[in-house]
Amino acid sequence: MAPRDPEATKARIFDAAVAEFAQHGIAGARIDRIAAQAKANKQLIYAYFGNKAQLFTHVLGRSMVDLAAAVPIDPDDIDGWMDRLLDYHATHPELLRLLFWEGVEYGTGELPDEPARHAHYAAKVTALRDGQERGVITDALPPEDLMFLLVSLAGWASVVPQIRRILVGDDDAARDRLRSSIREAALRVVRP
Repeated sequence: MAPRDPEATKARIFDAAVAEFAQHGIAGARIDRIAAQAKANKQLIYAYFGNKAQLFTHVLGRSMVDLAAAVPIDPDDIDGWMDRLLDYHATHPELLRLLFWEGVEYGTGELPDEPARHAHYAAKVTALRDGQERGVITDALPPEDLMFLLVSLAGWASVVPQIRRILVGDDDAARDRLRSSIREAALRVVRP
């Protein structure tokens, strides 16, 4: 009999939960499906992560930390940052789906991990503010608003792929053209 590996079990649960929540949202996700996919029992999920809402909060929080680590904001290279962000969203569409489902579930209500989320975004806003103070990006917009606009530009095509397909097209040339347009729009928004 193989020895138990709690960390491997947690990783399988996490991966299964990402897929389940991205597909079904918080309300539609089922712990039994997560357990079956992770080859773990439901009691372990509750022991490691708490209830379903706590598991969702953990999944989304870690997914955002993973994004921040993989694609740190660079006010000196907004074009490159947008490019890396677009690549990240293309290969990790589940993050935007998780954020969408969170918005559906919580609306404008307070999030379970709101203080941590404020801290997460504060670091990004501080980077933009630094770029504004150094004159590499515009100070015509508050850095918080600028951050919201940039992440919206980078993510919206992945959040609503059906609208992207209808408006822009779905072949490689159309996707490349849209990517160039998004990068150009971002550069115009930040240009000092």
